[in-house]
Amino acid sequence: MSETELTPTSGPPVLREAQSQSLSDYINAYFKRLRAGDLGALPIILGMILITVIFQSLNENFLTPRNFVNLILQMAGITVIAIGVVYVLLLGEIDLSIGYVSAVAAVMLALLLRGPTGISGLGSLMERLGFVEPWHWAVAMLTSLFLVAIIGILQGLIITRFQLPSFVVTLAGFLVWNGVVLILIGAGGTVIIQDPVIVNIANYFLTPQQGQILGVLMVVLFAIGRITRWLGRRNRGVSQTPMVVIVLQILVVGLVTAVTVYVCNLDRGVPVVGVIMLILLTFFSWLASRTRFGRYVYAIGGNMEAARRAGINVTRIRMTVFMLSSVMAGIGGIVLASRLRSVDTAAGGGNLLLISIAAPVIGGTSLFGGHGRVISALLGALIIAGVENGMGLMNYSAGVKFVVTGLVLLAAVLVDAITRRGRAQSGIA
Repeated sequence: MSETELTPTSGPPVLREAQSQSLSDYINAYFKRLRAGDLGALPIILGMILITVIFQSLNENFLTPRNFVNLILQMAGITVIAIGVVYVLLLGEIDLSIGYVSAVAAVMLALLLRGPTGISGLGSLMERLGFVEPWHWAVAMLTSLFLVAIIGILQGLIITRFQLPSFVVTLAGFLVWNGVVLILIGAGGTVIIQDPVIVNIANYFLTPQQGQILGVLMVVLFAIGRITRWLGRRNRGVSQTPMVVIVLQILVVGLVTAVTVYVCNLDRGVPVVGVIMLILLTFFSWLASRTRFGRYVYAIGGNMEAARRAGINVTRIRMTVFMLSSVMAGIGGIVLASRLRSVDTAAGGGNLLLISIAAPVIGGTSLFGGHGRVISALLGALIIAGVENGMGLMNYSAGVKFVVTGLVLLAAVLVDAITRRGRAQSGIA
């Protein structure tokens, strides 16, 4: 194949020049973005290194395989809920109901698994409808997620149709769904989950061989995805990352995956809930970055009126995002209930709402809308879980944990504001 065939013969000269971008050009562009305030994941990487050094120096158990696996288990539920929060923040909105929406899904699942006798207020109605046995775990889970999806649609409908602030509507939802959780559980106080499938969501670990096979498969799929995207952009004459950088990214992902699997296998193995978390993260990252729906979400968050004039159905997109937020909250609630093997009247309370919203912000998603990535949910949850895990090993009080987490969130918001101002001054979107 000749050099002429590899070079586009049509299209704007800018694209043809960008297509031949060298490694040095790529590095210079990266540092230019840094100087302009687009820091990317750099603060998270530096923060995680700092957290690791501090807590390992204070307690030698922080970097042990057992604590590493515990860290994955602790961050899984938060990450899943935070994935839905990312979409809401991209719109420039807020959802304060996610904590108790997650509890509604978990409590409904636990009660349906017990059957009519487990639902004090609805038991007689279920019996009259013919539901006299405990539900199959799959049917119970889908029903619970369907109910929280309805909650998200309802809240989104109120916000969009009546032009009300999402803060007010979801704050009302925070109170309403808290009351619903208390009504559903009733005087029982605690509902034990005994279904083995549901319990194993957060309490089952892959064998060493299964973990190794899964790790290889993940790296291969990542490599295929990156190379396919690179080839597609080259064929369209669009500026793309130099191939050497693609190779380095694949090697880094491979190294991180190999170390993760190896360390997990030194303890109980790779947690299944960690695999579920990564699958959800991958899917919703693809949804945000590679689909029309995702582009519309970013467009609305950047400028709602411009998006409306461009023909985007703003009302439908916003309602869909609030539905996704509730569904992801429901899945996260089920993960948290599986880890505890039960639900009680405290489900969805505590600091769950705060850290679920803080995670994407700490991970780099802007509070002002239109800027951020789904992976910020994972990065922020890693920081929060790392801080709480380390302070737990040091036996710090809940008050100290709240103070430190709040300071981390404040620092993230300040970084977001500073980088946003820098991007605006430099003209970077």
